[in-house]
This record gives sequence, C-alpha cells and structure tokens, in this order.
Amino acid sequence: MATDPAVRVSRLRTLIDHPRTGSSERDTAQRMLNRILRTSRPITDTHRQYGSSHGRLGRHSGLDSIAEMIRDDITMARIYRPSATESSGITPVDPVRDAPKDIRIEVEVHHGCEIVVTISCIPPAWGWFRDSGIDIYSPALRALVDELASIVAGFDHSGDDITNRFFGRVRVEDTTVVW
Repeated sequence: MATDPAVRVSRLRTLIDHPRTGSSERDTAQRMLNRILRTSRPITDTHRQYGSSHGRLGRHSGLDSIAEMIRDDITMARIYRPSATESSGITPVDPVRDAPKDIRIEVEVHHGCEIVVTISCIPPAWGWFRDSGIDIYSPALRALVDELASIVAGFDHSGDDITNRFFGRVRVEDTTVVW
C-alpha cells in the first residue's frame, strides 16, 4: 500500500521531534526526511539563495549541529595538506590552512540565533602591522576572517519569503597589540 508523501513527511517530523526518540532513530528519520524533501521539491528557487553547504543540513538541524559541522569544516581546512600540483609545483593558498598553528578558532552558539567564530591567540607579527601609529589588520588575517565568514555563510539561506536561518559573525580577539 503506497503512502502519500505528505503523510510520510508528517510522520517523520513527528518522530524526529518526539522527546523519547533515540538519537540513532532520529538520525535515520532525518535522513529519510531529507531524501523525500530533496526528491519532492527543488533545492534552488529564484527567490531564495542557499549556501554551498546548505544541502548537508537536515531541515530540522539545530544551531548546535550546524556549529559542529562548521567546526568540522574548519578542522579539515586546517589539517588538510594538498600536494603540489604535478605540472606547476605550486600549492594553492588557503588562509585557514596557512594560518599559524598557535591561532585558536572557536565556534559557539549565542542566544539560540547566532553562530560566532572567534579567532584568538594571534601572533602580533602575523596579525597586525603598524602604520603611522595605528594598528592595522594584516592581509593574511583579513583573508582568514573572509574565509571563515564564507564557511559560516555556506550553511545559511536567505530570500524574499524567508529570513536567514541564523546570524553569523567572525570576531577577532586579542586586538591589543603591545609594541
């Protein structure tokens, strides 16, 4: 007996949201729901924009699981070392991978609606330079901030008929440089 897709979606959502559902059963139901929703409607719409990693999320993923995925992406970017291309011998530049290993990058959820990436323990010689007595972010630190912001934005969506899923922010800590 074939079940109407709307009924299946409703049952899966009920199972996912039920407080006594086990974590493995919830994950399985979430994967089934994602599969149904992917086949029943397109992921792109002319009025909506989805980040590059948005498809990895489940429809009901909370900010804690999104923050965990962002942490995983940052960790992979920091440890992944591609080999130099055979023909040119040049390794591509990656701001996250090429940042000093002393730098700490933390991802936190604030107030249930914001994901904040904090960069701290930045070596002063790498992160800032002094121009006319003013401390200015180095191009390397700016590139790192931009890359982390793009990783966070990859998990968000926006559009005319929907609001953003969360607010994302990259924060640089330890901005007091002693010269």
